[in-house]
Amino acid sequence: MQFNGTDRYVATDDLKLAVNAALTLQRPLLIKGEPGTGKTMLAQEVAVALERPLLQWHIKSTTKAHQGLYEYDAVSRLRDSQLGDEKVKDIRNYIMQGVLWQAFTAPEPVVLLIDEIDKADIEFPNDLLRELDQMQFHVYETRETISAVHRPLVIVTSNNEKDLPDAFLRRCFFHYIRFPDRTTLSSIVHVHFPELRADVLRAALDTFFSLREAPGLKKKPSTSEFLDWLRLLIAEQMSSAEIDAQTASSIPLLAGALLKNEQDLQLVERLVMASRAGIRGSSGSSRG
Repeated sequence: MQFNGTDRYVATDDLKLAVNAALTLQRPLLIKGEPGTGKTMLAQEVAVALERPLLQWHIKSTTKAHQGLYEYDAVSRLRDSQLGDEKVKDIRNYIMQGVLWQAFTAPEPVVLLIDEIDKADIEFPNDLLRELDQMQFHVYETRETISAVHRPLVIVTSNNEKDLPDAFLRRCFFHYIRFPDRTTLSSIVHVHFPELRADVLRAALDTFFSLREAPGLKKKPSTSEFLDWLRLLIAEQMSSAEIDAQTASSIPLLAGALLKNEQDLQLVERLVMASRAGIRGSSGSSRG
C-alpha cells in the first residue's frame, strides 16, 4: 500500500514520496519541521490511509529508551513476596510491555510514532539503534527474545531542539516539512473550514504572513496557531474589512492565538507604529 494523503491532511508531493520511500526501504521515517507543521498528525493520517493501528510514544526529557521495550517492576514483586502473593512465582507478572514490544508483537502491521525524539537525552536514539535495525530485543529477566511479527512503519518526529547522532540518522529516511506557502496553506484551511469566505481568508492570510515576515520575531506563528486564530475570527464573525483595519492600526485582532510572548507583541506594535508614522510622513510630504 502507498500513502497518497487523506481528506483531513494536505500532504505535498515530496512528503508523500518520503512516506512511501520509508515503506519501501523499511526504514524509520525521520520528520523534522517547525512546531505546529503537522508532524504528529502525519503519523495519525498515515495510519488511517494505510488502515493500520497507530501506537504512539510521546518522548519527554526523562524518557529512557528501555521504557519503550519493557520495564521490570521489582518493587511490586518485593512487596508481593512479603505478602505471600502467589504471583511472585512468575516474573512475567512484573514485566510491563513498552510500546515497541506492543508494535513488534501486534498481529498486524502497525504505524509506530516516536514523537519529539529530540526532547530526550542525546544517547536515547543510539540506545534504540539495534532494536529498530534488527526489529528484536532481549528480555533478560525472562531470557526470551522478542522479534517483530510484522515490521512496523516507524515515524520519528523532531523539532530540531538538538542534533541527532549520525549513527541513528544513517538508519532513517529523512524529510523536512517546509512551512506551507500561501497556496498550500489555503488548501489546508479549506480542509478545516470549507465554508470560509474567500475575502476573509485573503485578509487572514495577509495578516498571518506579514507577521511571519516581521524582522526580529522571536517565535513565528505556526500553521496550527493560524487555524486556531481563524476559528476565533469565525466565532466572532469578523469581516475582511475589520481584519484589515485592525491589522493596519494595531496588533492583529485576537493576537494571543498567534503571538505567544510579550517581546513579539511589543515588536509588532512598534512595527505598526513605525509604518503608520511613515505613511503620515509620506502624506505630509506629498501635500507640501
